[in-house]
This record gives sequence, structure tokens and C-alpha cells, in this order.
Amino acid sequence: MRAILDVFLLILNLYTWVIIASAIFSWLYAFNVVNPRNQFVSMIGQALYSLTEPLLRPIRRFVPSFGGLDISPIVLLLGIFLLQRVIFHYVAPNVF
Repeated sequence: MRAILDVFLLILNLYTWVIIASAIFSWLYAFNVVNPRNQFVSMIGQALYSLTEPLLRPIRRFVPSFGGLDISPIVLLLGIFLLQRVIFHYVAPNVF
């Protein structure tokens, strides 16, 4: 059971980094730092979009719009951090 819990926490940690990479990539894309016509750049952007959008889309429905600022990744990261804390404080002590 501990191995399953460790794998789940590792997946949450990796997904946190994917969300951060997606936010940084969207900034680079918006400010024309990266070339959107480059096939490799568009492939990375599409991969990050397909990994993060299924969880960000429902959050965007409920979070109000702040002009051009999208705070849905912050809300998702806070949710992941909350889930990790709940696992550390309530689930993990019962597993060990």
C-alpha cells in the first residue's frame, strides 16, 4: 500500500511541474519569445496543452476572468498542494 501511495504522490509532484512548465510556455508564447511556427515548439505546446487542459477547463468555468490574467493554474496548484497535505497528514500515518 505504501508503494501505491508513493507512486501517487510522485505523479502529483510531476504534474505540478507540468502545470508550471505550461504556464511558463504560455508566457513565452504570448510574448513571442518562442517561434510558434517551429514544429518542435508547437509539439511541446500541444503536449502541455493536452496534459493540463482537462483539469484547467472546469476550473476556468468557475473562476472569474481577470482580463488577460488566467489564475486557473494557481487554483489547480493549490488544489494539488491541499491533496498532498491531506495525504501526508491523514492517509500516510494509517498506511505506515
